[in-house]
Amino acid sequence: MGAAIQVRELVKRYRGLPHVGRTLKSAVIGRLTGTYMAQTPPSAIEGVSFEVNPGEAVAIIGPNGSGKTTLLGLISGVLVPTSGEVFARGRVCVLLEAAVAFHPDLSGHENVLLQGMILGMTRREARSRMDDIVAFAQAEAYIDHPVRTLSLGQRARLGFSVAAHMSPDVFLIDEVLAVVDEEFHHACYQRLQELRRNGCAILFVSHIMAQVREVCERAILMDGGQVLADGPADKVIERYERLAAAHQLHH
Repeated sequence: MGAAIQVRELVKRYRGLPHVGRTLKSAVIGRLTGTYMAQTPPSAIEGVSFEVNPGEAVAIIGPNGSGKTTLLGLISGVLVPTSGEVFARGRVCVLLEAAVAFHPDLSGHENVLLQGMILGMTRREARSRMDDIVAFAQAEAYIDHPVRTLSLGQRARLGFSVAAHMSPDVFLIDEVLAVVDEEFHHACYQRLQELRRNGCAILFVSHIMAQVREVCERAILMDGGQVLADGPADKVIERYERLAAAHQLHH
């Protein structure tokens, strides 16, 4: 079995587009709604190469604007590379920090069906997994409420639960665990380990190094759209902390 994620000499450059939005969330909204949203992240991707094997969990860390979220956008297919190659095998799931696919005026139940289908489930699959999704998110008390009435943490619970129950081959996670409570964070960690045992490859973007150490044995440090380090999580985190301290000194 080959690599689950392959990135070879990946480049993403932007050519003078107005700075309207810089997040993967904005790109997904544009894709889902069919509207053009010009956006220029503060840094591009320049010659990035790495592989992630099935069952491996790899953290992508670095300062704000280092290219982490743009990289997830390229791997997921939401963004198109300027040059280079990127490949993700099988069912790819992207989980954003604010559960972008949720419609504020639909109920949690309706949104679970909607997001499940957006992520690649059939309606039948989404319906058959509804009870498990709701139970994992502990959302029974509010699953029939409009999503606009839910807290960010409640939306994150539902978003993670939908994604984790679609049996992804590649799971791209962008900061979502930062807004959940400790109890649910532990449940998420257990679910991620279960997915890994089933061969799911995980790319995990986070600014919380304790979460990186818990979820991942390997980390990739990015800055200015380039890879500065790729190796054991503890060693790469040490380099990131030195880099962060240097950034603070220059500001």
